[in-house]
Amino acid sequence: MAKFELVTNMVPKGDQPKAIKEIVENFRQGAKYQVLLGVTGSGKTFTMAHVIKELGLPTLVISHNKTLAAQLFGEFKSLFPHNAVEYFISYYDYYLPEAYIPETDTYIEKEADINEDIERLRLRTTSSLLSRDDVIVVASVSAIYGLGDPEDVLELYLVLEKGQEINIRDLVERLIDLQYTRNDVDLRRGNFRVRGGRIDIVPAYEDYIVRIEVPEKTIDSIKIVDILTNKVLEVRDKIVIYPAGHWVTTKSKLERAIESIKQELEERLEELYRQGKILEAQRLERRTKFDLEMLREVGYCPGIENYSRHLSGRKPGERPFCLIDYFPDEYLTIIDESHVTIPQLMAMYNGDRSRKETLVEYGFRLPSALDNRPLKFEEIEELWDKVLFVSATPAEYEIKKSNGIVVEQIIRPTGLVDPEIVVKPSSNQVEDMIEEIRNVVERGERVLISTITKRTAEDLAEYLTSLGFRVKYLHSEIDALERVEIIRGLRLGEFDVLVGVNLLREGLDLPEVSLVLITDADKTGFLRSETALIQMAGRAARNACGRVVLYADVVTEAMERAIKETNRRREIQMAYNREHNIIPQTIKKTPEEIMRTTIVADERIMKRTEEDDIEKEVAELRSMFTIYEVIEELERRMFKAASLLDFEKAAKYRDIIKQIKNELEKKEKKVAKASKRGTK
Repeated sequence: MAKFELVTNMVPKGDQPKAIKEIVENFRQGAKYQVLLGVTGSGKTFTMAHVIKELGLPTLVISHNKTLAAQLFGEFKSLFPHNAVEYFISYYDYYLPEAYIPETDTYIEKEADINEDIERLRLRTTSSLLSRDDVIVVASVSAIYGLGDPEDVLELYLVLEKGQEINIRDLVERLIDLQYTRNDVDLRRGNFRVRGGRIDIVPAYEDYIVRIEVPEKTIDSIKIVDILTNKVLEVRDKIVIYPAGHWVTTKSKLERAIESIKQELEERLEELYRQGKILEAQRLERRTKFDLEMLREVGYCPGIENYSRHLSGRKPGERPFCLIDYFPDEYLTIIDESHVTIPQLMAMYNGDRSRKETLVEYGFRLPSALDNRPLKFEEIEELWDKVLFVSATPAEYEIKKSNGIVVEQIIRPTGLVDPEIVVKPSSNQVEDMIEEIRNVVERGERVLISTITKRTAEDLAEYLTSLGFRVKYLHSEIDALERVEIIRGLRLGEFDVLVGVNLLREGLDLPEVSLVLITDADKTGFLRSETALIQMAGRAARNACGRVVLYADVVTEAMERAIKETNRRREIQMAYNREHNIIPQTIKKTPEEIMRTTIVADERIMKRTEEDDIEKEVAELRSMFTIYEVIEELERRMFKAASLLDFEKAAKYRDIIKQIKNELEKKEKKVAKASKRGTK
């Protein structure tokens, strides 16, 4: 049993103590699945933290989007500062998958911009899982995508101890096997350098140097050194170096894989020639032979994941390894916002396969590339040990899977009650909206309006603006970061009314919103389902004056069920409030607190003074060094800021680096043009 140390001044209140006790006892009595039905604002994350502490199991928390995953990561990191809380999401800032469009004969090569800091966090996740048991991993659906075999990692990792006999040459060879790159000039993550009887290594999952002193053929000292200042931070007797990538394998397995790939290539070429697909056969042969040559020479090639079946020795169709394989047999999975996350997990496999089948058919990949894929949902289920589904509106799958074990967390410690839901006719809804909005805005509170169509939302936002209301419109083209910025503007009072089609963003903390207006509430479809209506109503649940108005001409079954469930929750909370003499009060947050709670994992808005400081740093660097040296130093500072989870500062450095690189590119183009004119 792992020891998780929960650090907080808060104690469980409301329904939290009962929920924690029930969930823990159910799991200890053999339950495999159960549901935590927790209303908005009831403190579900705090309950999850106590369940993790009591069970003492390594835990995987899966969230359906990166923004919420980042919020959960931050919360768990602050609650468990002495344990390994890790973050595992896709490391692509930008990702265009490899694809082929037969209709236009267009091949799209994979294009990706890898976020190195997130890649470091991913590698740290797997190294933590293989080296300790007090681990909490907050992940997106990346958790079900292919990774290297954990057995290979365990077989290849490098243990170094003071007094150990080893020579520099052998150590260098071992590091290269682990996909570390020798770089005696510029030491970065995943690199090492050799200086006489000393090797400096920057583990791919850390932000410091491991300095190994080998004066003769024996390790004399192992030091942890600051990568920027070169100061010794710590002296150790032993250290473990894990691979610099997730696709490592032993030499014997690599040799077998190369032979297996050659055999598959021969069989596939024979098949393509038999079908008269000469162009496809030539294309496949050229590409695969190039990859094989790279595998022989350096043990790696671009797109190595497409050969993962051969590298791990799996049979055709057999599932790939994934993050879950790095967990021990007994562990806990928490599916956050399960009513959204489960359908997302179910959909991953089919979307990936249809794209790859085209690549295989037209000779861009071997058929074995189809086995580099996300897991099928039934494969995920087979890997689960103990599962807690968490949602304010659990779906049929979760309830059925849990055999009716639904632990309710209805009571909010704050005393806040679910909003009152009112149904009004849609015939004069715009006039009624104006009156409702005016009353709320006069109190200094905010309004959300949900429409069915994009056109209606645009027209309504434009009309309300013409009447003098401060309104913004949220549409589908806005990316995750901009959505957060708009939400922040609403909360800070930069505007009062937010209009959109799908304003369902589970987990949003909006205590300033006291009114939610829902048009066409009697229309059928997912935007007006029982789940959607309850989730939308929940946006006003953090305000003591919360109200929801449904504009409809008839009361649908979905509306009726949503109103009935909301009223049930209201009655439970009000009874608790009466018993404990609680008067509900809206939680007031300062602008600074709002800024902190509306950040995402890779971007933040900085204070003006901090921006000025960084700009001064840059000006000073540019006066002292060449432009290339400035870029290099700024990248070092960016990585350092990100490693300290100061994403605010890291994002600013990143933007400045991009700006300088653009300037450099323009200058180089001008020089090139001038030189061409000169030669003429």
